[in-house]
Amino acid sequence: MVTALAAGRARSDIDVLSRAGLPLPEFMAESASALLAVVPYIAGCFSSTDPATSMIASTLKLGDLDGKNFADVAWARIEYGGQPDPTRYDAIASAGQVAVGIHEATDGQVERLERMADLVLPRFGYVDEARVVFADRAGVWGSLSVLRGSDDAVFTAHELAVLASVAPALTRGIRTGLLTQLAHRPAVPASGPAVIIIDASDRVVQSSPGAQERLAQLAVPGADPLTYIQALVSGARRFAAGDFPRMPRIRTRTADGVWLVLHAAPLGGLGDRAGDVVVTIEEARPQEVIDIVAAAFALTLREREVVGAVLRGADTKEIAASMHVSPYTVQDHLKSIFEKAGVTSRRELVARVYFDQYLPRAGSDLGADGWFAGV
Repeated sequence: MVTALAAGRARSDIDVLSRAGLPLPEFMAESASALLAVVPYIAGCFSSTDPATSMIASTLKLGDLDGKNFADVAWARIEYGGQPDPTRYDAIASAGQVAVGIHEATDGQVERLERMADLVLPRFGYVDEARVVFADRAGVWGSLSVLRGSDDAVFTAHELAVLASVAPALTRGIRTGLLTQLAHRPAVPASGPAVIIIDASDRVVQSSPGAQERLAQLAVPGADPLTYIQALVSGARRFAAGDFPRMPRIRTRTADGVWLVLHAAPLGGLGDRAGDVVVTIEEARPQEVIDIVAAAFALTLREREVVGAVLRGADTKEIAASMHVSPYTVQDHLKSIFEKAGVTSRRELVARVYFDQYLPRAGSDLGADGWFAGV
């Protein structure tokens, strides 16, 4: 039984971590360790997602799963394209839930779920799972799965309540960690377009040299980069069938600090080519990155407009005229933006958005003018 004192200490520790400005992998590892003390587990997976689509963008394996990636692609196929399941992350978020225990949700019949019957039970032997989604008004920023074996007690309602209680701080830490994830190795531009074609049997049938380079950028120890490709492919098929609300897309930041965007779309075709899906990987355009940065800062729509104008070099009067508000209103927006972004001036704001997010591109053929043109 988790004591109130232990739960309070864990909440306090995670709250401090969420405000420490840690890079995403470090924040995930530290907060997962704090949770382990109050909600024990033998394995787990901590993921970030693109808030616009709720699709997996990065992952950190925990405990017994650390270093194991042989089932990652199968997991993505089930999670994003399998049978309807109220315990899938998108279903949990859509239902307005935060933490769900699989044993509790199925009345102990966990094998009713495709994920448990075809993957978790036979390949790993885990018999219960607790799932948590980390969301705010901008969307779902991440998820956590923690698992227990046959010798462990199932997750209790009290433990699920503890997991739900730390979700706001974990959401904040993921948002902050995405922006703090600066480069620790030089960025290597792709030698050409990154295109992958997946057939109806989920096999890679064609890929460009640039695709292999981009997949290498996405690779981290213990995780298969094809997980993201399979998630997109499954989402594209569901979208084509009218069962997915938007065309699948993932914005993710690589270990070398570059923002990438991955898209998938069904291809038209007959016979052997029916069911093919094309996936493209490219460096994110400025507006795509600015959008996720603004969401991470929890900016309002009007504040996002002001940031865009500041990045274009507009002064207060020009911003006021374009937004049809007074200069005083613009100053109020700027004050709020500075507070949320942790800066004190326009120069610092531009540095926070531009240099922190695009520094790995220094020396490439796209300078500041190229990046912000048309923003």
